[in-house]
Amino acid sequence: MIDKENRAFTFISGATGGVGRAFAFACVKDGALFLTGRSAERLAKLKAELLKENEACRIDCFACDLSDGTSRGAMYDYIRERGYKFSRLCNVAGVDTQKAFEKYTEAKIVLQSRVNFEAALSVTRFVLENRAEGLEIVTISSISGVYPMPYFAVYSASKAALTSFFSSLRLELKGEGVKVTVAEPGGIYTRPDICENIKGQGLWGKLSAKSPEYIVRKCLAAVKRNRRLIRPGFWNKFIATVPRLLPLSLRMRFIAGRWGKIEKDAF
Repeated sequence: MIDKENRAFTFISGATGGVGRAFAFACVKDGALFLTGRSAERLAKLKAELLKENEACRIDCFACDLSDGTSRGAMYDYIRERGYKFSRLCNVAGVDTQKAFEKYTEAKIVLQSRVNFEAALSVTRFVLENRAEGLEIVTISSISGVYPMPYFAVYSASKAALTSFFSSLRLELKGEGVKVTVAEPGGIYTRPDICENIKGQGLWGKLSAKSPEYIVRKCLAAVKRNRRLIRPGFWNKFIATVPRLLPLSLRMRFIAGRWGKIEKDAF
């Protein structure tokens, strides 16, 4: 019989968002979850829902502003005090502000850069220091990181950085029993504003977009096989490879024409 108190945890950042929730429900059967997000209230509600799925699951939560090093430090101290170990990490938290760079404030640049990139690296380093045997790391990047994206430039650059970093980390950890997979999904049906954006893209959006549950299922299967990179869905594989035959300047003009019409600051 497995001791509930000694189970290794799955760590999920951005747990109360659409993809984070889907990871939580997919992993609740494994017996131990550590969830973080910005809202303690939403985390408590999610915990209650998850316990209805598996009342034997050990679930702990910590509300954390991942853009703030002090807040992350408090979370790390909380975990160290309890001696938690981790068998899986799901880096999900992200900021998807979209607008012309000139419209950014300094605060928005810092927020998006820190949450999308710095925080993922910080959490990963911490989990590696407190890992159980057979650690799996899944990181949600984006198909938006495949090409430079005018009007989505900060998001695109931060996601490209994630893919680059975790591809490198995978090789650094070769032979240490750690599996590392980065996912580059297209649109994901999560918040209402994102669903509206997908709808507004017409056939392109419909072909690219997938449900959170689909993305999570593909991610968990891929990391089991220790795949470096996945792009869930045929259309996303297509747009990440075939357009490379065209000059980058042409691709970027096409992207600017589509994405320059959309502006959001929903985070």
